[in-house]
Amino acid sequence: MRICMASAEFAPFAKTGGLGDVVAALSQNLHQLGHDARVLIPYYARIRNAGLDPQPIDNLADMHMQLGDRMVRYSILQASLPGGDMPLFLLHCPEFYGRTGIYSQEDDEFLRFVLLSRAAIEMCQRMGFAPHIMHCNDWQTALIPLYLRSTYAWDTLFADTRSVLTIHNIGYQGMFPAWVLGRLHLAGAEHHLHQDDLKEGVINFLKTGIMYADLVTTVSPTYAREILGAEYGMGLDHLLRQRGQGFVGILNGVDYNEWDPSHDELIPANYGAEDLSGKATCKRKLMQELGLRVDAGRPLIGIVSRLVGQKGLDLVRTVVPRLLLRTPFSLAVLGSGASRYEDAFAALENHFRGQVAFFRGYNEKLAHWIEAGADMFLMPSRYEPCGLNQMYSLRYGTVPIVRETGGLADSVEQIDPDTGSGTGILFRDYDEAGLEWALVTALGLYRDEDLWHKIMQNGMARDFSWQTQTARYVDLFRQLGSRQ
Repeated sequence: MRICMASAEFAPFAKTGGLGDVVAALSQNLHQLGHDARVLIPYYARIRNAGLDPQPIDNLADMHMQLGDRMVRYSILQASLPGGDMPLFLLHCPEFYGRTGIYSQEDDEFLRFVLLSRAAIEMCQRMGFAPHIMHCNDWQTALIPLYLRSTYAWDTLFADTRSVLTIHNIGYQGMFPAWVLGRLHLAGAEHHLHQDDLKEGVINFLKTGIMYADLVTTVSPTYAREILGAEYGMGLDHLLRQRGQGFVGILNGVDYNEWDPSHDELIPANYGAEDLSGKATCKRKLMQELGLRVDAGRPLIGIVSRLVGQKGLDLVRTVVPRLLLRTPFSLAVLGSGASRYEDAFAALENHFRGQVAFFRGYNEKLAHWIEAGADMFLMPSRYEPCGLNQMYSLRYGTVPIVRETGGLADSVEQIDPDTGSGTGILFRDYDEAGLEWALVTALGLYRDEDLWHKIMQNGMARDFSWQTQTARYVDLFRQLGSRQ
């Protein structure tokens, strides 16, 4: 199949969360299966020193696009991914992507991704590439389905193209004031936009994509069910319900080439399910590295997370301090985000010296160390579309403690101490009592060495590889293509 994917992120070069991991892994697995997968991402300033060595393409250089009263010049470069031969296409426009971060709060934020969306279509035109599937990801590229049905509907190159929109997190919708309409190049197609929104003075990019994509997917079956209701649907549940079978949840996969303790080059010692001695080494080295009191018998809980409200950190900052006062365990936290959470973890580290360590920011090596060295991994999310860290944790023999929501519910199985089955601890209600129960339960089970060893092995045996999940996407793509 011929597949064009447009995304704001692509790991490890541009990543703020799971979106970048998913697009990178899915596209490369499609490529390995023999499909012609071409990915376009912005050429952010942070990518320039990533060693990609992008090269110009003759008919994709020095182009321009009219966006309202603004003429934007851009080029598309091509690079080869390290260790593979899949091409990665980079949208080079310093005016839009030469900024410090991936996203910004500037007034032209919407234009940065209108350019990405239209450039993906025009890249196909100039290359004579007729995709069977145009795969869009989140609000940043959610206008593509409408563009294909309106602005570019004249081009027979796309006669057999079907659009797929994947929602990675419905909480981010790309809502902008209605005045941006004049810069979207949708002349004559304004009636396709949500008219009630326009009356209220807004345009919602993600909503538009849901309305016009041939297929909408999201990143786990449970999350797909959850966002059909008002509590998690963020105002879009009614549109998703209208999609019927045109809305599907597929659990994200894990790249075990990067995340597997048996060959992970970033951790202090490698290990596997049959010989866990290397995990003990990783725990000791991690505690030394973070300035925690080294005690092999003291359970170590890890957190690697964006520090935002969605991740359940309001519960953590109330429940964990009182547990630390009465229960012997250590905590290692890696992340950045809202100042209230950063300040809370910094204060926790200061108050519990040698028992709590907080690293503000993101560090890939430390993320691997925490997965390998911690005994438990905490993800008490208010909602979680899929989540990847809990699946990394399972492979590393690090028992997840999670809330029963979204992809967490789909990937972690409740431990049954009587049978030794299960892979982690799940709590249902999003409240302090639920989290406290989960933590106390996990810390209690940890004292049964034989049971804990069995739980670790259960998790390490689970297979959430992208090979399996990619096959599901291919099946859906083929079904979509057959509906001519």
